[in-house]
Amino acid sequence: MEVRDATPRDAEAVRTVHYASIVGLGPEGYDERQVRAWAAGCGDADYADGIDAEDAECVVAERDGVVVGFGTLTADPPDGYEADPDAEVTAVYVLPAVAREGVGSRLYEELERRAREHGFEAVGLTASLPAVPFYEAHGYDRVAERDHEFSSQEGTGVTGRVVEMRKKL
Repeated sequence: MEVRDATPRDAEAVRTVHYASIVGLGPEGYDERQVRAWAAGCGDADYADGIDAEDAECVVAERDGVVVGFGTLTADPPDGYEADPDAEVTAVYVLPAVAREGVGSRLYEELERRAREHGFEAVGLTASLPAVPFYEAHGYDRVAERDHEFSSQEGTGVTGRVVEMRKKL
C-alpha cells in the first residue's frame, strides 16, 4: 500500500471512498436515517477543491492502483472547538473492505507527521461515534460531545452525536 498526496484527479475516487465508508461503517453508531443524511452530503461536495485547498493536506492510500482511503488535515480549524487546536483532522475514511487492516492508521500517521512538520502543537477533530475508538487508539482524548446536523441541507433536523477530540503532539 502506498500513501501519497491526493490530486484533483483523485476527486471521484475520494468521493467513492467517502460514500462507501459512511454507508458501510456508519451503521456501527447511527441509525439508517442518520446514515442516509450523512451520505447525502457526498453527492454535492466539491472534492477537487478540497483536495487542492491551500490550507489543507490531503492524502490517499492506494492498493494496486486503487484508492482505498483518504485523509485530510487543515491548518484552519473552525471556531467553536472547546479544545482550541492548531490544526484539524477533517477526514480519515477507508473502504469498508479494508477497514481494520491498518489503512486508516497509515493515513492518520501521515497526517500527524505533516502536522508535526508544520509545527502544530495540538490537533483536534470531530469524530463520528464509530471512529472514536480509532482516535483513542491514536492518543486522542475526548473533549466534548454534541449533536451534529448530518445533512448538507441545513435545517433538515437529522442529527447525531459526535465527539470532539484533541491530541497534544
